[in-house]
Amino acid sequence: MLGKEDVQLIIYFVTIIFILVSFVVIFFIAFQKRKNKFLLDRLEAEKKFERELTNAQLEIQEQTLKNIAWELHDNVGQLLSVANLQLNLLTGAAPNELKGQITETKELVTESVNEIRNLSKILNTDVVKRNGLVESLRVELERFNRLNFLEAKLSVEGEQVPISSANEIIIFRILQEFISNVIKHAKANNLFVLLNYGKNVLEITMQDDGEGFDTVVNTGNSGMQTMKGRAELLEAEFELISSVGEGTTLKLTYPLNRNE
Repeated sequence: MLGKEDVQLIIYFVTIIFILVSFVVIFFIAFQKRKNKFLLDRLEAEKKFERELTNAQLEIQEQTLKNIAWELHDNVGQLLSVANLQLNLLTGAAPNELKGQITETKELVTESVNEIRNLSKILNTDVVKRNGLVESLRVELERFNRLNFLEAKLSVEGEQVPISSANEIIIFRILQEFISNVIKHAKANNLFVLLNYGKNVLEITMQDDGEGFDTVVNTGNSGMQTMKGRAELLEAEFELISSVGEGTTLKLTYPLNRNE
């Protein structure tokens, strides 16, 4: 049988081992917590950096578009207006057989001036802010209808909810990028746009009847990446559905804040 001192010694060693094991476990848990916190902080820092970088890029892009809008309106528009005045002067002095051609040229120049002014409004951030998302989108679609690029229809459902100007501009640029891709690549005849204001989200659907494309093959498309990056900045759900011969559909779900 073990003596009293032996039992005490065993108890002493067991206690020491238990304390050491407890210390190791506590240390390991604390280490894991600090490690996880470090990883989360690092991930959050990376996300914050990406958001700030995207914001900076958007600010540069918007300023560039604003400058282009000013140049179109103030310089190109003015030059075309001067050309129109010159044509007016030529009309009186030109032979009768040329007056018809000069009149047609004047009409083309006048249409060009109007289109340039409309385009400058769409590019100018301040104008988009003032008009809001729905009106800016309507103006953009009417411009393409007028130019006979395609037939575009806009439908708005639900009660419109105010959205911050900065976010409206980002949403509008996403839709503008999609429309631009439709015009350039889709060879579509029709474009349907639906803005559905729900209780908590704004659901936007844009659908064309163009050629479509393989989304797996074209994942690196710069326009697609631009739209997706802007959607992530808004914390909006972004989905682009397309297949060859079946047209393309954009679905954007933006979370609404009623106090926005």
